[in-house]
Amino acid sequence: MSQDRWSAVDDYVDELLIGHDPVLEAALADSVAAGLPSIALTPAQAKLLHLLARVHNARSVLEIGTLGGYSTIWLARALPSDGRLLTLELEPSYAEVARANVERAGLAGLIKIIVGPAIESLRKLVAEHAGPFDLFFIDADKQSTAAYFQAALELSRPGSVIVADNVVRDGEIVDDATQDPRVQGMRRFHEVVAAEPRVSATTIQTVGAKGYDGFTLILVER
Repeated sequence: MSQDRWSAVDDYVDELLIGHDPVLEAALADSVAAGLPSIALTPAQAKLLHLLARVHNARSVLEIGTLGGYSTIWLARALPSDGRLLTLELEPSYAEVARANVERAGLAGLIKIIVGPAIESLRKLVAEHAGPFDLFFIDADKQSTAAYFQAALELSRPGSVIVADNVVRDGEIVDDATQDPRVQGMRRFHEVVAAEPRVSATTIQTVGAKGYDGFTLILVER
């Protein structure tokens, strides 16, 4: 199998099961035009998040890593009108792009973008007893994913769901001699999750337009 075939399958799925959405397409286009890195979720991946939030009847979401707001919009669209979504972004310029995209989507009333280092924002949310959140999506710097997971756990409740993206890293996750700090971060994340008695988790490998990677799905049990 090749990258071309993986991408073609994603195109097929997008056309049949997702369709065209001017708001979402504009969010991606404006992100590219603003020079943001092209690392947003694919439509199929973003809709999976959206469906998870709906299946879970989520009313509150915490996203770590906003980028241009593409996944943010998908998640917010799954919430009821009185729901809330907090999203954390390090780069002020990225947050400005996301803010404009969220406003165009008509979702500004549901979404709060917090700018600054995510771990500091998370510590502040914990201190303010801002939780619990029903659903968490972790998609920021990979070196810190374990710390983000631990902070999310402090803002969770039994039944909360935590999703972490980019956890397989082209299969490099199995290389215990890796010098890549992102892969090291994901190995540490898996070790921390495995040692945490309050959760149950699995990691799923994926292929698609973004290549070979995967995500971890975590259920907080107590």
